Amino acid sequence: MDYITLSNNMVMPKLGFGVFQTPDGKKTEDAVKWALEAGYRQIDTAMIYGNEGSVGKAMEESGVQREDIFLTTKLWNEDIRRGNTMQAFEDSLKRLRTDYLDLYLIHWPADGFEKAWIDMEKIYTSGKAKAIGVSNFQPRHLEAIEKIASNRPTVNQIESNPYFNNQDVIDYCNARGISVTVWSPLGGTGGNILEDAVLRELSEKYKKSPAQVVIKWHLQRDVVVIPKSLHQNRIIDNFNVFDFALSKEDMEQINKLNRNTRSGADPDTFDF
Repeated sequence: MDYITLSNNMVMPKLGFGVFQTPDGKKTEDAVKWALEAGYRQIDTAMIYGNEGSVGKAMEESGVQREDIFLTTKLWNEDIRRGNTMQAFEDSLKRLRTDYLDLYLIHWPADGFEKAWIDMEKIYTSGKAKAIGVSNFQPRHLEAIEKIASNRPTVNQIESNPYFNNQDVIDYCNARGISVTVWSPLGGTGGNILEDAVLRELSEKYKKSPAQVVIKWHLQRDVVVIPKSLHQNRIIDNFNVFDFALSKEDMEQINKLNRNTRSGADPDTFDF
């Protein structure tokens, strides 16, 4: 496993397991257990995913000690708008069967995110969240936080994949000591990135799947990556990326695939 050190000196695994769009119940429980068994030590969920309870149950039953798992969840937009940060946080803890989070994120820059950030800082000061950050924040949103914050976000979780590398925002964050986690790292549900001819060619060259090549590309960009799957073989394969390295030339080949087209919502125009 590779690790990244956050600005508050927390150590975060660079490869995590995401559970976006995985249904509450046995499927998520099995997937999280398989991920922990395979060696993942970061689990990324959110209140709005509706599966925090399953994540908590799976962690509890996995046999892996809580302190060995880096657990992230997120504050949803309606709770931001209602000023309900503190209660939403406590509710997430209960569902996750834990008394602390390793990382708590504001999920989207919904109206009221500045007030939510002040409450996030209180949670951080209490020790119940070991780190706090944001998700889907553009530079202008981060600048708004900067004006009122005592603590800069440790992490910004954003969309990034070979067709939308979002490198400008990554560079902006890195220049300010904000670590980046990328979601939909393989292009998102229904995407066809893994069929790309360049990635297929690199797959043959390195004797790795296209997904493994893309995950390695992310890791070598020094971002945290959280692929998801409900299939045990893919969960294992996605983790087996620490025994090879992409050349500088091949990294550049993948960089050139950028089309600057999102598969998810735009943080500047989202309406949920």
